[in-house]
Amino acid sequence: MKINILLCVVLLGFLGVCQGGSLRKKFYKDSCSQAEDIIKSKTQQHVSANPDLPAKLLRMHFHDCFVRGCDASVLLNSTANNTAERDAIPNLSLAGFDVIDDIKSELEAKCPKTVSCADILALAARDAVSVQFNKSMWEVLTGRRDGTVSNSNEALANIPAPFFNFTQLKQNFASKGLTLHDLVVLSGAHTIGIGHCNLFSNRLYNFTGKGDQDPSLNSTYAEFLKTKCQSLSDTTTTVEMDPGSSTNFDSDYYPNLLQNKGLFQSDAALLTEEQSEDIAKELVDQDKFFTEFAQSMKRMGAIDVLTDSAGEIRNKCSVVNS
Repeated sequence: MKINILLCVVLLGFLGVCQGGSLRKKFYKDSCSQAEDIIKSKTQQHVSANPDLPAKLLRMHFHDCFVRGCDASVLLNSTANNTAERDAIPNLSLAGFDVIDDIKSELEAKCPKTVSCADILALAARDAVSVQFNKSMWEVLTGRRDGTVSNSNEALANIPAPFFNFTQLKQNFASKGLTLHDLVVLSGAHTIGIGHCNLFSNRLYNFTGKGDQDPSLNSTYAEFLKTKCQSLSDTTTTVEMDPGSSTNFDSDYYPNLLQNKGLFQSDAALLTEEQSEDIAKELVDQDKFFTEFAQSMKRMGAIDVLTDSAGEIRNKCSVVNS
C-alpha cells in the first residue's frame, strides 16, 4: 500500500494525475467471489442478443474514464437541480445503461453493497469485446469505487470531439496521463461501432465553409459516404466506422486509416503527424494491435480512480446513495 501511495505522489508530480494506485487483481475474491463470473455471463447473454453492444459498452467506459476518472459518473441520472454527464451532447447517443443495471441487480441479489458500478462497467466493456474471441482480451484490475458527482459541463469539457485536430487530441489524452501511443492505439476502437452523419458530414459538404469536401478524405470513400449522408442536416443516419466489419473487433481500422478512410476528422488527424502515422503503420499487424490495445486499456481503466475509502459503492448505478 505504501508503495502505491508513493507511486501516486510521484505520478502526481510528473503527470498531474494519479493512476490506479490501489487497483488489484481479483479485488472481490473474498467479498463476492462470483462477481467477475456473473458480470461475464450476463454480458455474454446481452451481446448474443445485441451484436452492437461491445462498441456501446467500450464507448461508455471511455466516456466514463475521461470525465472524473473511471468512477461510473456517466451512469448517474440527472436530477431536478443537476444535469448529469449522460445528458451532455457527446453522451446523448450512449447506449447500454440497461445492461449495466441488469448486471448490477444480479450482483446486489448475490452480494449486496459490494461491487462498484465503476468496476462493472470496466469489466463488462472488456467482456463484451472479448465474446468474439472466447477469451479475455485485456486484464481489468478491480477495486474502483463510485463517484457521487456528475456534471454535463465536465463531459463537454473533457470528452475528445470527433472534429479535434492532432494538437487537441494529444493535449486531451495527456491531461489524462495517456501518451501519443495510447491515443493512436485507443483510436483503433473505431474498428467497431457506428458514427452519426452529423459528426462528419462537414467533411463531405462544407469543410472550410465554402461548400467544399475535405481534401484529406479518400474521394471514393467520400462518394460512398454521400450516398448514406445526403445533407448537412441529417442527424439520424448512421454509418459503420469500419466499413463491412463494424461488429468485428480487428485491426482493420489502421489500413483503412492509411488509405485516408478514417471517418472522423479526429481519425484523419492521426496522419497529420509523422510519429502517429508511424504508430498506425505498426498497428496494421493485428497481433501487435491486440497486445498494445490491452496495455492502453489497462492504463485508461486506471485514470483518476477512486479507491479504498473514497467515493462509495452505489446500491443502484443511476443514483447516488441517499
